[in-house]
Amino acid sequence: MTTGTKNLRRREPLTDTQLLVTITVCIFFAMYAAAMLIWGGGFLRPQKVFDLLNDNAYLLIIACGLTTVMICGGIDISVGGVTSLVAMSCVAHMNNGGSVFTGALLALGIGLAFGAVMGYLVAYLEIQPFIVSLAGMFFARGMTTIISVDPIKNANEGFAGLMKTKIEIPWLGYTARNGNLIPARMEIGVVVALVIMVIFLVLLRKTKLGRSFYALGGNQQSALMLGVNVRRTRFLAHLLSGLLAGIAGFVFLMHTGAGNASNAAGAEMNAIASSIIGGTLLSGGVGNVLGTFFGVMTLSTIKSIVVTSGLRDPWWQSITTGAMLCFFILLQSVVLSRRGRHKAHLPAWLRGGAGKQNA
Repeated sequence: MTTGTKNLRRREPLTDTQLLVTITVCIFFAMYAAAMLIWGGGFLRPQKVFDLLNDNAYLLIIACGLTTVMICGGIDISVGGVTSLVAMSCVAHMNNGGSVFTGALLALGIGLAFGAVMGYLVAYLEIQPFIVSLAGMFFARGMTTIISVDPIKNANEGFAGLMKTKIEIPWLGYTARNGNLIPARMEIGVVVALVIMVIFLVLLRKTKLGRSFYALGGNQQSALMLGVNVRRTRFLAHLLSGLLAGIAGFVFLMHTGAGNASNAAGAEMNAIASSIIGGTLLSGGVGNVLGTFFGVMTLSTIKSIVVTSGLRDPWWQSITTGAMLCFFILLQSVVLSRRGRHKAHLPAWLRGGAGKQNA
């Protein structure tokens, strides 16, 4: 065996997932660096990054669950409605005598209930996931409106204290004009979101269940031949998505401190956009929650740049989000199609290594 062949074996090409994540990471850092150079101001301070995380911690949690479902080749557009329902339910519960602990349990229960019902309908009754999750979204939004009719009179001091709790990072702070050091501040919800992201990163990369998700999204017939329980795997994907939507609702409430019928409006679309920007394919089999994290950060950075540019009308954010989403979909299509043509010219032994899609 020649030395060149040995080197080729050692340096296997990036998988589709790794390639798309790398592209997203590079675009995010290039975009943020451009914002620092052009607009300066807040973009030059580390607190800006923490502000983006504070505002979008709940979205990152939703997007992690949605990425898992999309890897399986499905979709779940109910997550925004579930998040809204959880936030409204927890407000009504805690402000009428409930504790923070029971409020958190209520959030988990609502999320699991939605995930279990929709997972059963999709996996075992084989109803289209779009239709099932659309019905779930309408139901959750309707229930949120019903609950919001009930007036809220009392305030929960324990939850108010939890909202005010911030993690301070002095060495990433800045000195104000009066000479005082203002440390960077991060909310508890960000810690929750990052922990969940790490858990799902390990779940998808290192566990049998994670490999089953990728196998199911790549090719259902091949997954069956490999011994994957397709129905159970699809059910668990929706169950996890519902659970994370419940957690996201509580984190959203910790950030905003309010419950109303318009909570998390459009969150499901932002989560889908973040997942796609992060390299998750709607066709299934390709995706990574690390890419989803940078997808969330890219999307939030775009919106922040639009506002900083003076375009404060909300439709400008929608226009730029749509344009960016189309750009990433086109980029993914071009990159993967060229990559597919390149694989066809590789030796058989190397094509097999290059064809791995899972993370």
